[in-house]
Amino acid sequence: MKKYNILFLCTHNSARSVLGEALASTHHSGLFQGFSAGSTPGDEIHPIARQLAQELGFDQTKLRSKSWDEYSSKDAPRMDFIITVCDQAAQEPCPFWPGQPVTAHWSFPDPSKVLGDESHKHKAFVDTLNGLRNRIETLAQMPLDKLDSMSLREVHTKA
Repeated sequence: MKKYNILFLCTHNSARSVLGEALASTHHSGLFQGFSAGSTPGDEIHPIARQLAQELGFDQTKLRSKSWDEYSSKDAPRMDFIITVCDQAAQEPCPFWPGQPVTAHWSFPDPSKVLGDESHKHKAFVDTLNGLRNRIETLAQMPLDKLDSMSLREVHTKA
């Protein structure tokens, strides 16, 4: 069975894109290998995103904030799909991605910007996690070898 590489992009690569990487990599179908990166990566993964990724069973040694430049080199894993998960990253000029991967934008508000007590913040991260989970689940049910950018965008409307 072919594994499809998915790169989740966000500006700082500390929350949403990390959750996408963890969800794709631990998806029950075994169809995906997730990766994540940011245009201006932060210094660390948000603690709540780290906790949720750990609860999914994601390898903690892979949790680090990375630049998208790591995935645009000729030695990088070839991506099948590239998904931006924040509006800011979607508007930035992206590097050239070898292999012409299918691209899409799945907009999610930044859970790390939520104000309030820890339970409100945790809920925002769980909501983002569940939204990403729904879209990845929908994606897993599609004919992956026949997808194009337009049909990948439609995952947003079906999830």
